[in-house]
Amino acid sequence: MANKILEINHIRKSFGDLHVLNDISLSVNEGQVVSIIGPSGSGKSTLLRCATLLETMDGGDLIYLGKYAARDTGGKSVYASARELKSIRESYGLVFQNFNLFPHYSVLRNVCEAPTLIQKRPKEQVVQEARELLGKMGLSDKEDAYPYQLSGGQQQRVSIARALAMKPKMLFFDEPTSALDPELTGEILHVIRELAAEHMTMVIVTHEMSFARDVSDHVIFMDGGVIVEEGNPYNIINNPRQERTIQFLSRFN
Repeated sequence: MANKILEINHIRKSFGDLHVLNDISLSVNEGQVVSIIGPSGSGKSTLLRCATLLETMDGGDLIYLGKYAARDTGGKSVYASARELKSIRESYGLVFQNFNLFPHYSVLRNVCEAPTLIQKRPKEQVVQEARELLGKMGLSDKEDAYPYQLSGGQQQRVSIARALAMKPKMLFFDEPTSALDPELTGEILHVIRELAAEHMTMVIVTHEMSFARDVSDHVIFMDGGVIVEEGNPYNIINNPRQERTIQFLSRFN
């Protein structure tokens, strides 16, 4: 049986009177690629922020590798202790749409900082692994460069290397190409395809429909804070059943 990395049960999130997530449940197995699609404002990024503990949920369970990060108690999410959450955070990495690199650190230091400081791993080993990751991203010649000297696509590849340097069990991508032009978008999608081929577990919020269809094992279409339709990527994107999904995808086909 596949090893379940992430389980989200009946999560709810509101900002004041605005219900952003209504009773969302999903699970991700080891090696699986799940893409989340939907219009702007549908709750996709909030779902990712709740899953990665950047936002607190109002209700529902959040479970990583069988450990509860948050448990629904009496209709309210109650979070684990700070110490437990710290260990849970090490099981995933997050790649943002706007790179979030440290501007005053070199590329190499951006990749090495967290494994040496947070995971307390030996510096020589971390540097060697970081150089291997940068090689894999096609950035071996950029280790001494600073973020401002790189293109958007290169910065995003550094941020993917930085996430991988922590040896996470899974990666989250929040619209990793939305700040990039079409040519640079292709670079990033190529890197993600390669990670998928290596069976990296990933959850990707994306507007790239053909990419979601070709790379994912499972596609979720969200709108208005609910999951409208989910399932096999080809079926969802080429033959959606729900009227709202058909309407949304008609703009892309």
